[in-house]
Amino acid sequence: MRWKPLPGAVFAAAILLCAVAPAVAGPTSTAGTQLPIITPTPHQEAANGAPLPVAGPATVLVGNGADAATKNVVATALTAAGATRVTFADLGARPGPGLAVVVGLMGDAAVATALRSVGGQVPTTLPAEGYSLADRGRLAVLAGNDPDGVFYAAQTFSQLTGPHRIASVSIVDYPLMPLRGTIEGFYGAPWSQSDRLDQLAMYGRLKMNTYVYTPKDDPYLRDQWRDPYPAANLAQLSQLVQTAEANHVRFTFALAPGLSICYSDPSDITALENKLASVYAIGVRSFYVSLDDISYTSWNCAADQTKYGAPSAGAAAAAQVDLLNTVQHGFLDAHAGAQPLQFVPTEYSDLTDSPYKKELRENLDPRIVVQWTGTDVVPPSITVAQARAADTVWGRKVFVWDNYPVDDYGQTTGRLLLAPYDKREAGLHDELSGLVINPMNQASASKVAEFGAASFTWNDENYDAQRTWVQAADYFSHGDPATTTALLAFFDTEHAAPTFGDTFWQPQAPVLAAKIDAFDKAWPTDKQAAVAQLSGYADVLATASAQIRAHVTDAAFLTETAPWLDALQLWGRAFEHTLSGLRFKAVGANSQAQREFAASASLAGKAAAIQTIPGTTRPQGAIRVADGVLDVFLKAAPTM
Repeated sequence: MRWKPLPGAVFAAAILLCAVAPAVAGPTSTAGTQLPIITPTPHQEAANGAPLPVAGPATVLVGNGADAATKNVVATALTAAGATRVTFADLGARPGPGLAVVVGLMGDAAVATALRSVGGQVPTTLPAEGYSLADRGRLAVLAGNDPDGVFYAAQTFSQLTGPHRIASVSIVDYPLMPLRGTIEGFYGAPWSQSDRLDQLAMYGRLKMNTYVYTPKDDPYLRDQWRDPYPAANLAQLSQLVQTAEANHVRFTFALAPGLSICYSDPSDITALENKLASVYAIGVRSFYVSLDDISYTSWNCAADQTKYGAPSAGAAAAAQVDLLNTVQHGFLDAHAGAQPLQFVPTEYSDLTDSPYKKELRENLDPRIVVQWTGTDVVPPSITVAQARAADTVWGRKVFVWDNYPVDDYGQTTGRLLLAPYDKREAGLHDELSGLVINPMNQASASKVAEFGAASFTWNDENYDAQRTWVQAADYFSHGDPATTTALLAFFDTEHAAPTFGDTFWQPQAPVLAAKIDAFDKAWPTDKQAAVAQLSGYADVLATASAQIRAHVTDAAFLTETAPWLDALQLWGRAFEHTLSGLRFKAVGANSQAQREFAASASLAGKAAAIQTIPGTTRPQGAIRVADGVLDVFLKAAPTM
């Protein structure tokens, strides 16, 4: 039902009474005033009293800026916490019995008054997408400085709830980077429509606001970029655009004409703009031109040589400047709501100045956003100094395309990349216009890195890679401790992060390696104790797959990781047999030891034979689990 609106002053008084009324009897929090863990980490978070009990109906008082998606997040959170009924009413209506939640813009006087009444802060200035949240007694107030901020306040509120309670806190929060998200820019099988819809919902949850659509194997982006999308494809894109908007994510459409475009041919410019217009018509307002992974040693048409001269880096840059400026001035400036053009250049992975970069720096419209992958295609780290140098060489703040955890190159064969998002320096937000990661072909498994990237780009000053890694495991496990332990053990066996060279920028299985190192040190002096110490972790590895499959409800994650989970179970059992063999060997029971070592070798052989899922990751190959760590230990153990 709808509640009769009250005059503003009466409404404020009613809210104040609701806020200070004694809490009704209900479940108590054993954590007391311990702050809940929020992802991404808020800038300011303080305890604000005893948890709010949730034991009956709840009323959500909705002001300006709260869209349908925001209301859904709040209602879902309240229901999960135990509200028996959730009723929506207009801001200013009399709250019903039980808990009340005010949702709206901070600039609304009634919202600001309610926020102050529960000890919340009303900042005079707050960056775009910022919000303030506070709750106490029987009132929660979610206030954003714009609709995005209201939505993000609701997402934080959803993380405050527990069984029949809501943590009482006061939070002021905002993002440090303007552009935060992912770029589907890998080679190999593109994500499915269901993958993308699930990802967009995840981005909203993690306060990521950018999704760049540019899968290399979508023919209508690259090889057939001139051709219009068939109606069915366009309908799927329209669904993605609408889902992105509902999750406060900017859908960026990226066209890649570089393999065949004739820069000096007006018909090609028209074809490009027509393609952009076709997706503008379905709601796209962010556009991108991809000019990566092409050559500037030859032209695609004789007319370009006539206009720009012999092929060279500088000539290619001049042609690209003409194209990009034309798109910005002739198309985007003429289409209401269009964002500044984004593009990835042909030279995208270094800091060395060149005729190519000089041409773009001096002549490219300063509004156009330039992407940069770091000092390498797959950089082992990105520092503030490097980003500052990139800003100088490109003449603007760069937009980072971070090639982690993408797994479409040779060194990733057989791997999942499940290490935490790391080695990106705090303070990068001062030098960047934004950062997106390029995920794996395995969309759901990419959420491990997405948790980290979302937290880093939101608040790099208070980013903790290990803490966020655990939060990713908790997300998949729904907080079940045993499943979180199993997931972290699995993630550790897929921790290796390759570069294009022979070294890893994150090591393989560091937790397991440390435990084996401790075993090696203990073995010479106390063999049985050394085996006992390591056996517990071998059991974790041997049972992790079953635990994950029994308790993780993300079906796509289980499907994508299936061969790795199969291999992990076999490697874990091989580990157990090897330790059993060492236990026998320590007491001189050599024949029993050899039987255990043989059983271990048989299981390891079966594990090593498991292959990646055909038609997914490129390149395909044998599954790797803790390679270079566990396999080395198992091979060496019989000779100890």
